[in-house]
Amino acid sequence: MQQLADPFLLNLLLIFVCAKLFGELFERFKLPAVLGEITAGIAMGPMALAVVAPSNSVQSISELGAIFLLFAVGLETQPRELINVGRTSLGVALAGVLVPFAAGFVYVVLHGDSPQEATFVATAMVATSVGITARVLGDLDALQARAAKIILAAAVFDDIIGILLLSVVAGMATADGVEWQSLVLLLAESVAFAVFMIFIAPRIIRRMHGRLHHVTTRNASLVVALLICLALSVAAEKIGMASIVGAFFAGLAFADFAPGLRPQVNALSEFLAPFFFFMMGAQLDLHVLTPKLILPVAVISILAILSKVIGCGLPLLPEGWRTALKVGVGMTPRGEVGLIVALIALNAKMISEEMYAIVILMIAVTTIFAPPVLRVLFRYPRFADERAGAAAVAGEPVQ
Repeated sequence: MQQLADPFLLNLLLIFVCAKLFGELFERFKLPAVLGEITAGIAMGPMALAVVAPSNSVQSISELGAIFLLFAVGLETQPRELINVGRTSLGVALAGVLVPFAAGFVYVVLHGDSPQEATFVATAMVATSVGITARVLGDLDALQARAAKIILAAAVFDDIIGILLLSVVAGMATADGVEWQSLVLLLAESVAFAVFMIFIAPRIIRRMHGRLHHVTTRNASLVVALLICLALSVAAEKIGMASIVGAFFAGLAFADFAPGLRPQVNALSEFLAPFFFFMMGAQLDLHVLTPKLILPVAVISILAILSKVIGCGLPLLPEGWRTALKVGVGMTPRGEVGLIVALIALNAKMISEEMYAIVILMIAVTTIFAPPVLRVLFRYPRFADERAGAAAVAGEPVQ
């Protein structure tokens, strides 16, 4: 007897429907839709009700959703605007790495664990997952706000630093140790990639775009943009950066032509992004949260949030505490790099299964914390910029 439906297509249908229904429900309670999509993954995924059993194919679709989400965000950001906040964002990224790393390391050591285990936990606390923040800011139409641009630029620097730290801890987990020559090469490649995409790529795209009217393919601009988006995502992964960083830079390169591309890319993102957020929730196993772990999870999660808010906010205090708070909260979600660090350490038996569970739950808490707080900070008038000339301190324009 023939099956009634392809399991893959059925899973896609169930995930999409659940994510959208939960997103709608959360929006009715004035909470971000992305939080509803993550909750849908937690509730309907294999770790809870098991309504959906995501496969490797669905995981690949979810990764594609993250790529197109960041591509759409890049289209909203002009390269010159990223350059304007570059120095400020670098300071935010550096402080946002040092403070969480120090907080995590000190706590784990004081907790009685080894310095080696503390190093892995501290590294997992460093990297920001910009996908969640970008989605919330997009839903609020706040991507043009100065704080949003600082967050996006800082996330790029943060990703480079996070990948370098990941390379170090991965080397610690192998018999060969850290290969410093490879590490220096990775840094050089990452910086060169970022510089090329911000300063040179937009000029190349501008020249190429003028010749697309000779192409007979329908929607030639969209076809070329998608091709470059996927190519740069692959290139970023080959270098050692996250694929979503390549997608963000692709959007940045096409930002000058965004009015025509944005509706088409946003349509793709609206369909694919919910799979990414659903899968983030589906990977959380609530069964690991035993009474014994509640206190360490709470402490690590609070440290993870406060260290980012304080670390990323301190460099921005001259511009006002409201801007500092927005950026600090926007940088709190942890994601892919933290998960990879925890998995490497667990597989190498350098952290215990309990500590692995603590790190995973910390990532989940920071992921769930940021969206509703960002909604309050960017939507309510009392959290508007303290003064119109706040950016004058850095000689940069306010949006």
